[in-house]
Amino acid sequence: MSERDTLFDDANGHLAVGEMEEAIVLYRRCVALDPAFFDGWHALGMALLKTGEVKEAIGCGLQAVTLRPNDLLAWTGLSQMYVRDGNIPEAETAKGNARILSLGGKVVRE
Repeated sequence: MSERDTLFDDANGHLAVGEMEEAIVLYRRCVALDPAFFDGWHALGMALLKTGEVKEAIGCGLQAVTLRPNDLLAWTGLSQMYVRDGNIPEAETAKGNARILSLGGKVVRE
């Protein structure tokens, strides 16, 4: 198992028991080691959202949808982040992309 994967597993363990700050530190290390690690960006964004770090969460959410533009959960998470930020137009756009994907469509043709 790679260092990144070990850190990710450890971060998920902290998340599972409610240790958000510890999880965030480890998720940050994951994406520092591998900037193309979708799961790390998505998890970091959701953990940051739970701790109220909404602006940074949105940045992570945007990175996640950039890496996987056809990922339903990434768009759903990004929509939640925008709602929390009060940016309803962007939240609706992200929600629309999630809806397209939920119906079997594609946001970006691969």
